[in-house]
Amino acid sequence: MSLIDEALSANAVIAEDYDASHSGPPAPRIAIVTCADPRLSGITRMLGLDDADVDMIRNVGTVIDDDSVRSLVISTQVLGSREIMIINHNECGMTTFADAELEERLRRETGVSPIAPARFYSFTDAEQNTREQVQKARSHPWISPDVPIRGFVFDVHTGRLSEVL
Repeated sequence: MSLIDEALSANAVIAEDYDASHSGPPAPRIAIVTCADPRLSGITRMLGLDDADVDMIRNVGTVIDDDSVRSLVISTQVLGSREIMIINHNECGMTTFADAELEERLRRETGVSPIAPARFYSFTDAEQNTREQVQKARSHPWISPDVPIRGFVFDVHTGRLSEVL
């Protein structure tokens, strides 16, 4: 049985106890952009926040790209999020290669040179990457200057956040 099949079987059982009171429209208080790394899966709990208060936006490398900007604009302008946290982490897999190296390896292995993705957004320093992502979010004209945007690095060994100023 595949993992998807196992997940579907579990869902059939777990859905029996589903609380439909959680099915109302979303009303997050904060948007969090973080990495898709499974080590950050419990970040809402680590911050002491309720799932319903968080609009969680995840992608590999904690990148503020067109899609995450789209999500942040909707979160702050439509859903009502009043703050934005950008949470990077140490030991991110995106620090283990350079974009050009990965592109060349994939071209060599597949024999194909596609046009997308245009970038993989690799980086070498989590703090510097966090500063850049905060600046990209802050510079978008559809994200109100009244919405605080703060950046952090999560330590995967201690579970602690360090603010990046």
